[in-house]
Amino acid sequence: MIKAAFFDIDGTLLSFTTHRVSAGTIRAFDRLHQAGVRTFLSTGRPDVLIPQMPVTFEAKITMNGGLVFVGDHVGANGKQNPNEVLLSNPIPDNELQVWLDLAKDKYLCTMIFTKDNMFLTQPNEVGLKLRNQLEFEMPPVVDIERMRGETAYQIIAIMPGEMDHDVAKLLPHCRLPRWHPYFTDIVAHDNSKARGMEVICQHYGIRQEETIAFGDGANDIEMLEWAGIGIAMGNAADMVKKHADHITTDVDNEGIENAVNEILQ
Repeated sequence: MIKAAFFDIDGTLLSFTTHRVSAGTIRAFDRLHQAGVRTFLSTGRPDVLIPQMPVTFEAKITMNGGLVFVGDHVGANGKQNPNEVLLSNPIPDNELQVWLDLAKDKYLCTMIFTKDNMFLTQPNEVGLKLRNQLEFEMPPVVDIERMRGETAYQIIAIMPGEMDHDVAKLLPHCRLPRWHPYFTDIVAHDNSKARGMEVICQHYGIRQEETIAFGDGANDIEMLEWAGIGIAMGNAADMVKKHADHITTDVDNEGIENAVNEILQ
């Protein structure tokens, strides 16, 4: 019996074409809730970049598992419930400094996400293309030295994939879950969407085999593998689909609704 469903945002809940949650996805959430299934968000985005959506989540895995919390949804009293942090694991400060030194030397566009804020330094054309594709507001632009005093949970490094291996060697306590050709995320080594799922399931008393997860990007692979049923969107890359138990239709053809209807039939 399924008791929990976890959802990625970009390319899963939100179409890259419309940037909206589809009517079928809304129907799928209604059906999940009617069946007693809890719904959770699992994203690489920080909370400040999570858009308002016409679906609800009882908890959020943000920044690829760097910060996981319960709450931040409207309760029965119509008031915003306070957050309860379940997991907080920022990037080691010394490795943030190593990255900033490299970014300064190579003039690499960089975003960092803290618990409550986001910052951008050295913006370039590729960073602007990323902003336009994901349709989010560009963070405040600051001097790179301003970032050194922050506690960063996630770095977005605008750099080509061929740099990943060398950067990973410079940051031994971090990992680089790349899900986009323009950039890679950089997070603390122990952080992943799968770790966030484990923490949430422990909090709610849900067994691993009672979970489903929906994703499309490389940073969703561990989530799809950890879930009792891992569902790759039809628009996912082949490397992602290989790690899924089930492949549904793409985000623009009601992939979530089609999978939920099949699972709950």
